[in-house]
Amino acid sequence: MNGVQVIKSRARQLAALFFLTILLAVVCAGCVVQKKAEGCISCHGNLEHASKSHSGCVDCHGGNSSSRDKDGAHTTLHSKANPSSPDSWEKSCGKCHRYQLERVKSTLMQTNEGMIRNIQLTWEGMDDHSYNSTGGKFFDAAGKPVEYDSVEHLDNLSGELYRKFCSRCHVGSSNSESYGAAHASGCAACHFPWNDTATYEGSDKTMKGRGGHSANHSMTPLPETQVCARCHNRSGRIALSYQGLYDGNNGLVPTSQGEAGPLMTSGARNLTRISPDVHFAAGMECIDCHTSRDVMGDGFAYRNMYQQTEISCEDCHGSSSVVPRFREVTRENDEALRESKSYKQPVTSGMRMIQTAKGRSYSNVFFKDGAVWLQGKKSGKLHRSKVITGTAEHTIAGHGRLECYACHSHTSVQCYGCHTRYDRGKPGMDFIKGEETAGAFSETEDYRMLFPFPLALNQRGRISPVTPGCQTFVTVAEADGSTSKTEYVAKFKGKQQLRFAPFYSHNSTKKAITCAECHGNPAFLGFGQHIVEGSSIKGTLICERSDSKPLDGFLTMEHGRVNAFSAITRENSRPLSGTEVKRTLSVNLCLPCHDKARDPIYRKGINLRALDDTLHRRLLSAP
Repeated sequence: MNGVQVIKSRARQLAALFFLTILLAVVCAGCVVQKKAEGCISCHGNLEHASKSHSGCVDCHGGNSSSRDKDGAHTTLHSKANPSSPDSWEKSCGKCHRYQLERVKSTLMQTNEGMIRNIQLTWEGMDDHSYNSTGGKFFDAAGKPVEYDSVEHLDNLSGELYRKFCSRCHVGSSNSESYGAAHASGCAACHFPWNDTATYEGSDKTMKGRGGHSANHSMTPLPETQVCARCHNRSGRIALSYQGLYDGNNGLVPTSQGEAGPLMTSGARNLTRISPDVHFAAGMECIDCHTSRDVMGDGFAYRNMYQQTEISCEDCHGSSSVVPRFREVTRENDEALRESKSYKQPVTSGMRMIQTAKGRSYSNVFFKDGAVWLQGKKSGKLHRSKVITGTAEHTIAGHGRLECYACHSHTSVQCYGCHTRYDRGKPGMDFIKGEETAGAFSETEDYRMLFPFPLALNQRGRISPVTPGCQTFVTVAEADGSTSKTEYVAKFKGKQQLRFAPFYSHNSTKKAITCAECHGNPAFLGFGQHIVEGSSIKGTLICERSDSKPLDGFLTMEHGRVNAFSAITRENSRPLSGTEVKRTLSVNLCLPCHDKARDPIYRKGINLRALDDTLHRRLLSAP
């Protein structure tokens, strides 16, 4: 053979040797996994594989697979039933998924920083420290190092309320006692869903019917809406509203033929049907709109959810003047490529991905053939997004500050009069400390409604729905039975006042609220249920603890003068001013004749002086 042939022959030999080495490594690796799992399989032979890439037992769970004794095999397990819980996720999930784990550590669903801070504001528990659920060092959105103390050390009613009440819904701790709201802690909260009763119902006979476990041992890479609903069915109740469910008939009140129901959820609450969100009706899951960064975080620590959430309606539908933005996938390490691997139709190079409000790519929304398309991450179903840019209804003068959902929300859950009692003479479970301590909480509610809902300026300086947040009256009973606080309203911005918070109900609809409804009903402007007397608007839903101010509003009008008596929380938020209220109500002069949003007169600011002409004077003077 000549030199070239020798080189080629040698290259073939090396290639064959490399292939055999790789094959041997794979085979041996399979044997190792099987050997490591051999002891586990002797008892759990029918346990479902978590996934194709998670076939070994001890790699995730720890333990001693060579032991034939149950106690010996289980002695070194990570967190016993759930290796993904925060106290062991460094040794389990974090070994392979470091990028995801570092994001989850700082996500609001784990830190609950905003929730803890707002509880402090409500209960006057503010001090010089910043708290979150775990404490530790993080980075804020600007990349600046920030340090938090653990809420375990918040030694006042604020800390007690979070640890004994609010912490149950969030991923730092599991909840196996609440029917319909049971979930694991850590990564498993989303990726190993529990059923309503928190019991294992898979094929492994040794685990069958045991509580505090996922419904089976199969991993869910793409959580469905019901997984989200296990936590998001309280407070704003967004997961219920999204699905067209409402828990307004509480306490097993009979609703049909003397039966409670038709559906039941945590807290013995009955759910009735209302109109679902238009996206849910189209077959979309929560994760079809929300990105992984919305849910799992992006590595930065945020104070409030609106700061972490990166999506907006305009991303897919455009604004009145700007169409949706997109960016072409050109890099092989593009995050949209990686995130879409589990989708029915993964992203490919060259696709033009729609951008979020923070300028990042969606992994399932793209621009193609002159249209915006959204792919259902689990279903693979394609939804064409209607772009509203430049349409007459969305270019009304004076509407530039409106959030899309100010007009397109079908309902907005409003819970008025939250009466919270803290009894130091009764024991309560501290779910963060893991022990029962003195002090128990209970709550009652005055009134609930869905529509109409009040509007105010939110943290972005735009007009959006607001909801009581939180409208808390605090009572504290001491250990000796005496009462140290009775229906107390905490101070906010220097004075005792109730609060409303900007809110998106997740119950949107194609058909917007009509012009006459919003401009003709002062309840939308923050006056609550009311009567109009001349140039005054008086509230009619009066609370016995607030006998001079309406419970369901934050504005009054006396002889044309508008006064705000409750606060709108979040930075830069506020009620509508007197000028804004009067300007909104003045549109009623035009609506009897010009009742369609497409009317050309609404393309420019309304000039009420135009009413002083022959035609309008005759119309306005008519009996």
